[in-house]
Amino acid sequence: MNERIRQRLDAHLSSQGLRRTKQRDVIVEAAFSSDEHFKAEELLDKARKIDSTVSRATVYRTLTLLVECGLLRQVDLGRDQIHYDPNFLDKPQHNHLICLDCDRVVEFEDEHVALLHDCITRRLGFLQPKLMSMRIEAHCEELSRSGTCKQRDAQKHRQA
Repeated sequence: MNERIRQRLDAHLSSQGLRRTKQRDVIVEAAFSSDEHFKAEELLDKARKIDSTVSRATVYRTLTLLVECGLLRQVDLGRDQIHYDPNFLDKPQHNHLICLDCDRVVEFEDEHVALLHDCITRRLGFLQPKLMSMRIEAHCEELSRSGTCKQRDAQKHRQA
């Protein structure tokens, strides 16, 4: 487990009167094993590959703790499902571009977007923004141009 993640989690657990447990450690390891967004059930599957005794309830409680202490952020990537994003500790100002054809998610940061958020916030009478999120949905250029999309084709193949 990354030292910054461990320290922040330990501080939060301590402030809540909670302790680190083996199951929590496994869930945190699974959550931060990649930069990919995930749903709660996907995290449960990843955690159970590490330790088959991890419970669904502990996954959901640990997700709440990780969001509360700022290690994860809940993001709406469409399709009426909550996803969790493990990248906000290192990239707190990133945004998401989502393909409407294949559901591919591309994270991006842009200094112009941060400036725009700041300008809008001040113009409307608020102080500097604390939390910013932008979600752009667009159709896949590859699909429009060639009639096929590698990402969508791979997704269909996995489902078959």
